[in-house]
Amino acid sequence: MSVREGSLEAPTRHPIDWKSPEFYDEGKLFAEMERVFDICHGCRRCVSLCGSFPKLFDLVDKGPTGEVDGVPKEKYWEVVDQCYLCDVCYMTKCPYVPPHPWNLDFPHLMLRAKAVKFQAGKVALKDKILANTDAVGKLASIPVVTQFTNALNKSSMARGVMEGTLGVDRNAWVPEYAGATFRSNAAASRARPVKDGAKTPGKVAIYSTCYVNYNEPGIGHDLLKLLDHNDIPYVLVDKEACCGMPKLELGDLEGVAANKEKNIPPLAKLAREGYAIVTPIPSCTLMFKQELPLMFPNDADVQAVKKAMFDPFEYFVLRQKDGLLKTDFKKPLGKVSYHVPCHSRVQNVGQKTREALEMVPGTSVSTVERCSGHSGTWGCKTEFHATAMKIGRPVFRQMAEASPDFVSSDCQLAGHHIVQGMGESIGQAQLKHPLSLLRMAYGLPE
Repeated sequence: MSVREGSLEAPTRHPIDWKSPEFYDEGKLFAEMERVFDICHGCRRCVSLCGSFPKLFDLVDKGPTGEVDGVPKEKYWEVVDQCYLCDVCYMTKCPYVPPHPWNLDFPHLMLRAKAVKFQAGKVALKDKILANTDAVGKLASIPVVTQFTNALNKSSMARGVMEGTLGVDRNAWVPEYAGATFRSNAAASRARPVKDGAKTPGKVAIYSTCYVNYNEPGIGHDLLKLLDHNDIPYVLVDKEACCGMPKLELGDLEGVAANKEKNIPPLAKLAREGYAIVTPIPSCTLMFKQELPLMFPNDADVQAVKKAMFDPFEYFVLRQKDGLLKTDFKKPLGKVSYHVPCHSRVQNVGQKTREALEMVPGTSVSTVERCSGHSGTWGCKTEFHATAMKIGRPVFRQMAEASPDFVSSDCQLAGHHIVQGMGESIGQAQLKHPLSLLRMAYGLPE
């Protein structure tokens, strides 16, 4: 294949044709994988991003021909398994994405392969259990079960059993479960008049996410305190299910569609009522901004939610540009090592978290814009944890270089993974979510 320049136009994404029978045709899937892998082999720009590309290039280089045609098709699955749909190759590296005529979309090709694998019944039960965050969260949030689960997660013997049954690496960080969920303790609404003259919506609907609801509700409560302090009225979404990202990463597209049917109607109603919908976890925001709109391009409700969906710091910075965000900060934050998660980077909103934190006097922010390697459940699995730690090493090193007072990431899962990887180099630094840091800067109590 001849070398040619990539497109200089902005990337565009084609809808995911997941309802077509051809989408699940393994022969056609392999043909497209061979075409794309051949282009990737000739380019190799993405070799440092994740495990998929080194795996592909090793298969090619060790093959009998030194080309993709020498790689057995069954080996393609080894490339697929290394992809955790971070989307960074598409959004930041690949010169051949649409509208380029070569029409490369590596992450969505990997998604298609995962969907073919799932439909063929080749996904293990343990992986399906880990992807069912709602069911696991509801069970683990029962008070007696919470104490038992958290105790087991700290037991080396129990972690060994968990490794053997659920495939969760005994050395991987796993989240604790909160004694009370965010939604059970959060105020339902704050009725205030909505200020006029703003370009951004003056009222917020909060989609809390599984992680904030079941694992770290304090992040959600900090978001409420920030909204309260800035006189921004808010409501909680009445009915909420998992956004579907864990099921998407597994290739369970019917499961994604089932969760979409639970989430979109109440979210679309709020969007049409003029609410900004805010989600404190980047992967959930991306799901509603990108993946669901591409899976359901003709669904008006899905498209309405897409337009109303905001990262919290995207929203706060836009409010600041409207002159409606308070800057009465009481406490400097010192040195913050801030990690930009992949699912924040690919939303194309810029580094709004960094911009917000830099509003605080006496605060310096060192930004690390590279994948931490965690990626939800992927980095916890026995077969991938060592790779996840390897991918994260440059991040761990860069986060420590500033000798920070705080380590922070919009993705709290990545934050904990980074702290584990930093080890003793973290020094006296504390892990704090950016929302918690902004709450502290305002001088607001926990």
